[in-house]
Amino acid sequence: MYQITQPNQSAITSFERHLTWWVLACIVVGVTLGQFFPHFFQSVGDVKIVEVNLVVAGLIWLMIIPMLLKIDFSAMKEVLAHSKGIGVTLFINWVVKPFSMALLAWVFIRHLFVDYLPVDQIDSYIAGLILLAAAPCTAMVFVWSNLCGGEPKFTLSQVAINDAIMLFAFAPLVALLLGLSSITVPWNTLFLSVLLFIVVPVIISQILRKVLILKSQQAFDSVLKKLHPYSLFALLATLVLLFGFQGQQILAQPIIIALLAVPITIQVYFNSMLAYWLNKKLKVAHCVAGPSALIGASNFFELAVATAIALFGFNSGAALATVVGVLIEVPVMLSVVAIVNKSRGWYESG
Repeated sequence: MYQITQPNQSAITSFERHLTWWVLACIVVGVTLGQFFPHFFQSVGDVKIVEVNLVVAGLIWLMIIPMLLKIDFSAMKEVLAHSKGIGVTLFINWVVKPFSMALLAWVFIRHLFVDYLPVDQIDSYIAGLILLAAAPCTAMVFVWSNLCGGEPKFTLSQVAINDAIMLFAFAPLVALLLGLSSITVPWNTLFLSVLLFIVVPVIISQILRKVLILKSQQAFDSVLKKLHPYSLFALLATLVLLFGFQGQQILAQPIIIALLAVPITIQVYFNSMLAYWLNKKLKVAHCVAGPSALIGASNFFELAVATAIALFGFNSGAALATVVGVLIEVPVMLSVVAIVNKSRGWYESG
């Protein structure tokens, strides 16, 4: 893996540090179970309303709500103190990243790699990549920020702002980009996905947060600690289900995962380095520029996976594309953390 030079490594849990290996294990387990128990996975896939799978919805809630509990929307009052860094991150998250991913998907999936991919899944792969880039990460960025010595108040306020924007911008942005890629948008499913996977979890988490904090900080910390294992279990269970449905396609063409990883990796490095460079030009402190670059590059893969399943189904190319994002998230983001840490002298020079 990559050597992280900051002393805050303990902030990342053993599970998060080895997330890539857990995902690989889920691939093996999911593909194996999918071969032996195809009818079980098919019955799970049929439990849905307006194409939104209710089993996955429950698992996604278990994943997202503990993460959203950590977010204090009142932290948006810190915006003015870090306005330049926040401006850069918002520009990257909502203007550059979704459109750059759409462009990369068009170049690589529709043209350069088209001969190596199933023709009937090309549009679905592109849609999955767009979904992955359209939602900024709200959970793991706290880990990345800590590892690069980031300013906690900036990270918290930036995440709170991004979550607030997602409530209103995610669905229109996805619809616009899918439209530009000539992919039919199932509006009912998209809006229900936003309601189920953003609006409702945000409301539940913020109500629960206020109730627990009014009780005591200790009660809040205790609930977070108790929910954490369930959140991890939900992530792993969702991945096993995904790969149970994707097993046939993965076994038939394993190169697909490698090909889908190319545009995802490029966009992470491009967006993070662009954000980092813009912050330097604006003379933003390194403790803000680091998390700004990391938030600008990372993706809310839990939401992307859930929405891809809701819009296109378990066994779609879109679902597979979002899962590839999960697969490479940790190693690629740790490499960005290492770059940010090692380049601090260059950043602060001049």
